[in-house]
Amino acid sequence: MRAGEEILLMSWLRDEIWFDAEVSWFREAAGSQGGVSALQLPLFFRLAADALDPVHAPNGLAASRQRRAELRRRRHARRARAAALVVAPAALLPVAGQKLGLGATGSGALRQDPPSLVAGVRHPGLGAEERAVARGAERAAAPSVARPASGASRPRRLPRIVWRRARSHGLPYAGSLSSGTQLPVEGRDWVTWNPVGDRVPNAPHRLYGHERTIRRVIAVLAAFRAANPDAPRVVVGDLSFRGGGPMEQHVSHQNGLDVDVYYPRLDGLLRAPRSRHQVDGRLAQELVDRFVAAGARFVFVGYSTGLRGSSKVVVPYPNHEDHMHVRFPPLPG
Repeated sequence: MRAGEEILLMSWLRDEIWFDAEVSWFREAAGSQGGVSALQLPLFFRLAADALDPVHAPNGLAASRQRRAELRRRRHARRARAAALVVAPAALLPVAGQKLGLGATGSGALRQDPPSLVAGVRHPGLGAEERAVARGAERAAAPSVARPASGASRPRRLPRIVWRRARSHGLPYAGSLSSGTQLPVEGRDWVTWNPVGDRVPNAPHRLYGHERTIRRVIAVLAAFRAANPDAPRVVVGDLSFRGGGPMEQHVSHQNGLDVDVYYPRLDGLLRAPRSRHQVDGRLAQELVDRFVAAGARFVFVGYSTGLRGSSKVVVPYPNHEDHMHVRFPPLPG
């Protein structure tokens, strides 16, 4: 470098363009109609009106950084609006409950019964190809669990039930069960479905409930079948473990007062429906009505099912598109 030559130190930022000398259009005379005034640069870059004031105008580097700061501010504002759109559905859930007429009772039901995981569990641990094979095997086995052709193929005798005087402790989502009664895996009016294995029947240790729960379930299913002699047997899912407590497929079902009942299918197959288009809406609505009449405290149903009832009892809830979740009230004391 030649002696006496001035050394200019510059600091660059990524994507930044600036000059080491003043450019004439950055410092137009106050009364000029050309340059900045004619181009309306502050408006073009959406800057403040005095951003390029002739007296206080920044040099090229400062102006570039000021424009970049304004662009960052606008990007952050767009991201904040997008985040609001994502959060809004969760924030509106209580409002939706009020619109549905749930009131304090319905809102309490939503807090007390967090979403079930059953609807999202199908062939755990299998890939797409393995799931397709498993579904093919189920279809091949369908005739063995299809609607009976005649009453002769139904069980001739009621299953033996060992009744016990039970006690339900705590809450449906934080409780236990003492001396529960086991619902048989199959009866004249029902079969049971295992949501873990995705098959009939359910495991016996998942079918314990308070004796009053078992009696009401059996009575409702018997009355339903008597009124609909051509209807298939009802598919019953989980109740509680023998001693209650947490179940791996549920948040509730802990004190013997909950039971999952799958909606009857149009094709009469004794298995969980895989879409709402397979649900027999008339029979499903009748089951809901009968459980309400039997004293159910809540009946949780899927949003897309169209099932109706008293807003204090029949509550639309996520992950209940293939089954209704019936909860009976605890005994006083």
